[in-house]
Amino acid sequence: MKFRLIFSVLGFLLVLFIAIPILKLLISTNPDVLMETAKETEVYSSIFLTLRASLWATLAALFTGVPLAHFLARKRFRGKKIIEGIIDLPVIIPHTAAGIALLTVWGRNSLFFRVSGFNVMGTEVAVSLGMFFVSVPFLVNSVKEGFKLIDERFEKTAVTLGASRWKAFLTVSLPMVKKPLISGAIMMWGRGISEFGAVVILAYHPMTAPVLIFERFQNFGLKYALPVTALLVLISLAVFIIVRVFEDK
Repeated sequence: MKFRLIFSVLGFLLVLFIAIPILKLLISTNPDVLMETAKETEVYSSIFLTLRASLWATLAALFTGVPLAHFLARKRFRGKKIIEGIIDLPVIIPHTAAGIALLTVWGRNSLFFRVSGFNVMGTEVAVSLGMFFVSVPFLVNSVKEGFKLIDERFEKTAVTLGASRWKAFLTVSLPMVKKPLISGAIMMWGRGISEFGAVVILAYHPMTAPVLIFERFQNFGLKYALPVTALLVLISLAVFIIVRVFEDK
């Protein structure tokens, strides 16, 4: 009885620590002001840009991250831990450092710019690049763990029965990781929505919602940053509710 009580109290304290600032933020925002803020061109444009750019990053990760996740789950080779460490690195390093690292590859002084002449800085492409870099570990790791739970014999049996490796992957393996795949994709999309550090270095303009919040707080104070912050929190909350509902099915 004491064990359960102590754990319940400690867990409840943690929930309060997270929930109170969010509830205070939402309660402090007048609903009428929130609606008026949502109608501002600058605000809804930045929110749609944020949602859209994170979606592009997630779609790109599906085409590159899923094959990598399958490879890491199925193969044992020298240097595997190094590759897994590289994939996890964007979660650990400061995201402003991630933005600067990306700038050396995609900026105006980079080899990419000198060869192609295409400047991605300050574009939606740059926003997606920043979001992709910091959030792709969520997708790769989720799908990798999903593949690990599937017995490889299912794939081998399909190949033995005449299916190609591609068909076995698409019709046997992929449907069996549907849940971690969708969950990982939503987590990546949600993480991209919240990204500030990498994005602000690559593309201050056009402004994503986190950058807009920072600018309004810096230039006009808490009063003007609060409604935009509340909108983004509500969107993020909706994303993670979707994740949890899906996980329970």
